[in-house]
Amino acid sequence: MAAQHPTAALLLCEVVMEILSWVPAKPVTRLKLVCKSWNSIISHPHFVKLHLHRSPKNAILLSTRTPPFPNKEEKQSLVLSSVESFIQNPSSTVDAQENRHSLHLQDWVLDSCNGLVCVARILFHPINDICDIWFRLLNPLTGFISENSPCLRVNENNVFGFGYDESSDSYKVVTVIRDSSGTVTAQVYSSGGSSWKTINSFPAFPFSAKENGQFIGGTLNWLGVRNPHGDDYDWAAVTLDMLMIVSFDLKSDTHKQILLPKGIHEIPRQEPTLGVWGNRLYLLHDYKNTHFIAWQMKEFGDENSWTQLLKISFHHLGVETLFPEFIFENGNIFMLRGRHCFEEVFYDRRDNSVKRINILANNSYFIAFDYVESLVQPC
Repeated sequence: MAAQHPTAALLLCEVVMEILSWVPAKPVTRLKLVCKSWNSIISHPHFVKLHLHRSPKNAILLSTRTPPFPNKEEKQSLVLSSVESFIQNPSSTVDAQENRHSLHLQDWVLDSCNGLVCVARILFHPINDICDIWFRLLNPLTGFISENSPCLRVNENNVFGFGYDESSDSYKVVTVIRDSSGTVTAQVYSSGGSSWKTINSFPAFPFSAKENGQFIGGTLNWLGVRNPHGDDYDWAAVTLDMLMIVSFDLKSDTHKQILLPKGIHEIPRQEPTLGVWGNRLYLLHDYKNTHFIAWQMKEFGDENSWTQLLKISFHHLGVETLFPEFIFENGNIFMLRGRHCFEEVFYDRRDNSVKRINILANNSYFIAFDYVESLVQPC
């Protein structure tokens, strides 16, 4: 048989790459075994990026923690699920053994980006209120686990963010820290690096360690209090002019302020929450502890594009108080936590329907993260 012409071989390779780029991530990993040429194609960085771009954005990642009970061990896991399965039956999804990946009890899931999960290992030193933190990245689908970052020693007043810098093709962890004088700084680590970079004069400190930076458009975003005094603050004393959204650019390691919607005229009773879905930024808060309000920034970075997406009464939701947790289906379904930590409330603004789920029987706590299955394995 005559040798294949180089041009024909290249054309065949491009055709195979095009076809394989549409195959879901899990089966495409098995196709590496078909032959050496397919393994080479699927492992190539260009194919990995092309496949990620075409991967469906309809999955979520659940970080579950089962508290210890008599005759049972405490466990922590990652559970991969489709959005549809979770919304239809959250309790069964959280409790499912399929697509479950075990984590160490000292691990804390920070966030997910491009199929990679950022996990922190935190060692607390309660005597002097400091902690040592190491970060690593893992891909639950491929089994990839990175080396630990250099140790970061900080006080316990800190929050995190995780995202992707396209300009340097690197994944970055940002830790925002507030000292006892109220000074706020940030530490930035790039995947594969050997040290942390200090960013001084951070303009505000995020509310809570539970609120990680929201990644959108190459930036991490926190809702924070300007010029906090001391190592704590009283929410009842916070005024509107003290609130701001800090947007940190992962490319330039610089930050800027994003103004809140002009339609907010008073401080909410509970601390507001930022969220991201479908490349749009959301601001979620209560109104006089009687209504839930959601704002959407239709064009990220354009403060004039803030639009009030919904205002719904607590009475309609069947709750006395609530805490926003997650957004699904292009901003149409909101997951809220109700009266206690085991009650989840789903509100669908398309038909004004409410669905309440009690997950107490599963004995599990969980946090939901936006997720996409990918082949990404950073150097």
